[in-house]
Order: sequence, then C-alpha cells, then structure tokens
Amino acid sequence: MIGFAANSLLCRVALASHAIDPATFTTVRVVSASVLLAIAITMSGKRLPRLTATNWRPMLALLAYLLLFSFAYTQLGAGTGALLMFGAVQLTMFAVALWHGERLPALSWAALFVAVAGLIYLMLPGVTAPDTLSGLMMAGSGVAWGTFTLLARGFPDPIEANISNFVACLPIVALVNVAALTQFNVTAIGVGYAVLSGALASGVGYVAWYAALRGLARTQAAIVQLVAPILAAVGGTLFLCEPLTSRLLVSCIAVLGGVAVVVLQRAPSKTMTG
Repeated sequence: MIGFAANSLLCRVALASHAIDPATFTTVRVVSASVLLAIAITMSGKRLPRLTATNWRPMLALLAYLLLFSFAYTQLGAGTGALLMFGAVQLTMFAVALWHGERLPALSWAALFVAVAGLIYLMLPGVTAPDTLSGLMMAGSGVAWGTFTLLARGFPDPIEANISNFVACLPIVALVNVAALTQFNVTAIGVGYAVLSGALASGVGYVAWYAALRGLARTQAAIVQLVAPILAAVGGTLFLCEPLTSRLLVSCIAVLGGVAVVVLQRAPSKTMTG
C-alpha cells in the first residue's frame, strides 16, 4: 500500500514541479519497472517469459492505467487522485462480481450508493472541485487497474505476470511519447522520480502486492486497500503542501466507509482483490 501511495506522490510531485512531462514520465516508469523485473527474473535463474496472445488483454488494461494515471496527475492533487482511482477500482470489481451473479444485501447496496455519492460530490463544480477532465481520466485509470487486477490475478508467478505486461506496453508508450513531443520536458530530478515510481513503487510494489495476496484472506486484501488513498492524502499534505479540503475529507469518508461496509458484508468465499 505504501508503494501504491508512493506512485501517486511521485507522479504528482514530478508533474506539479514541471520536472518532466506526463508521457516521458510514463515511458521512464515502464522502462524502469521492466528492467528491475528482468533483473529479478534473471537472478532467480528463470528465463524471461514470452509474450503470448493471452497477455494482450491485461497489457491493454495496464497501458490504459499507466497513461491515464500520468496525464490525470497534471491537474489533480495526490490525495484526490488516489481517492478517485481507488473508488473506481473497487466499483469496477464490485460491478464484475455482480455481473457474475453475486448478490449483495440491502445494507451493501446502501453503502455502494454512499460510495458513489462520495465520488460524485468530489467532482461537483465548486472552488475546491478537481479538474473535470483529469478527474474522469483518473477514474478511467482506476477502471483499467481494476480490470488488470482481475485479468492478471490468475498468473502463477507475480514477477512474470508483471514483466510480460510492462514490456508489452513499451512500444505503445514510446509512440505516445513521440506523439507528445511538443510537450517534451525532462530534468534529472524528474527522471529520478519516474525511476523510483517504476522500479520501486511499481516493479517491487506490484510484485509484493500479488505475492502478499497469497497469504491474505480475500476480505483482508480488500480492506488493506483502504489505506492507499489515505496515505496518499496525508503524504500530499505533508510533503507536497496540498490542502486537505473539507470536500476531500467528506468524499474520503463516504467512499472508504461505503467500500468498507460492502467488503465486510460480502461472503468470505468471494474474491475481492486489486
């Protein structure tokens, strides 16, 4: 969860300080994650996985997450972005569960309504409302991450699952970088932030998360995720001097509280990870 929150903080500080442009940040992040994961696989004595047709759906989901995440953070605060993304991740996974026939009790439906209302309230026009387009992009990033989690969950090796998808994203993020050359801007510190985001917060963080899921009950895994947006909001206030507005606090309570109620109400046999 620290890694997930760190991604929000690193991306936001890099873009807010104009130390790097969002396309280049994404490219460096993907390259750094790929290199670190390749080293990890080589040191373990395994061969690098081959890209197969089964990898394309999770790869596209990961790609959408990475690009939307970076471009959204040009305008969003760290805590606001993390809350929008987290809420979208959880709502996506709830929707998939419902699509597959899971039934929710009345209290869970009420809690879901509160969570959705919290996200809507966060995006309502007002002095402290986040940029609409950036907010929608971050919500889309959350949908993509939730989809990637569901698709990649069945991979037996978390390192192989992540490197195959990161490497597959490389050509496309490079093309996006070329297409966005008019916005090209890079500094050493900006590259440093992107490397930390890719190698540590993403490469190590994602592998640690998927490995940890094996030892966590499904409900535990879902509840643990409630920490990520809170850490991002606190970190944004402490390290980036971002205001902790009443709108963000109310939305945070509504979204996280609603999600927590739904998770606790769900049958323990159902999967809820991400």
